[in-house]
Amino acid sequence: MVKVMSTGFWQDRSVLVTGATGLLGGWLIKDLLAQGASVTAMVRDWVPQAEIVRKGLLERINVARGDVADQEFAERLLGEYEVQTVFHLAAQTVVGIANLNPVSTLESNVRGTWSLLEACRRSPKVQAIVTASSDKAYGAQPVLPYSEDMPLQGRHPYDVSKSCADLIAQSYAHTFNLPVAITRCGNFYGGGDLNWNRIVPGTIRSVMRRERPIIRSDGKFVRDYLYVEDGSAAYMILAEHLAGNPALRGSAFNFSTETPVTVLELVDKILYKMGSGLKPDVRNEANYEIREQFLSAKLARERLQWKPEFTLDDGLKHTIAWYQELLK
Repeated sequence: MVKVMSTGFWQDRSVLVTGATGLLGGWLIKDLLAQGASVTAMVRDWVPQAEIVRKGLLERINVARGDVADQEFAERLLGEYEVQTVFHLAAQTVVGIANLNPVSTLESNVRGTWSLLEACRRSPKVQAIVTASSDKAYGAQPVLPYSEDMPLQGRHPYDVSKSCADLIAQSYAHTFNLPVAITRCGNFYGGGDLNWNRIVPGTIRSVMRRERPIIRSDGKFVRDYLYVEDGSAAYMILAEHLAGNPALRGSAFNFSTETPVTVLELVDKILYKMGSGLKPDVRNEANYEIREQFLSAKLARERLQWKPEFTLDDGLKHTIAWYQELLK
């Protein structure tokens, strides 16, 4: 069960979640329902194996089919459902796809953000908006770990899309006093991630098929990995603080376990936990990716009293069990 600030905050609260069929969206909706929220999900594509479908959550929420970049559609949802809290998760989230399809990535991640925020600006019921940026928004930095006061300087398509969306959210807060705050998280993982080219689900599936897991890079890239249930809690806690504290408008928060690992270390952990003797296929083909990225979560700890509940080992244990059930 996700930890929340105050008993009853979410009871009957009208919430809109974009990107509802994604990894974080499914877990966030489950946690919101557990706290009594009235949830509306914005869905573009039908994903039969998405968590909200597999767990039968569709019967307990409102589902609206449409594109987050359609401002009129978003404005209609916000008005008709009298939405009070918005979680903006919809995005093209895979770096490799962004490099191959930059225009569609920019359309979704940048236009989708300003379209939704403009709809929120025109919707007086909205009290809090939490929008997803990323550690990738920082681009490459000379000092690690990343802190929130560092410049946003993405250089490649996905990174740039996140830098832009992040700055747009800040602009709407500072120019129009829109109640929006920004999350910058490391790489999410957990049950429900159906992007098989990502390292965690891809490795687990390969092991279950008795195939060598593929590492596109040289295996030495360093990253943060945040378990999805900790991510869901972070979003809800930030939304609660934001609704009650106007001073947080325009603020960004890093969320991280602050335990970075290399890709090869992560794959080795998964192989060990699954009892596999397979050796990874290290292809060293990755392009336009930053060598080392990891975050400081000091600000979130101090101002939001947030901390992760799951270690990497704990999270991987739960994640492996989820995929073993899905793929058995």
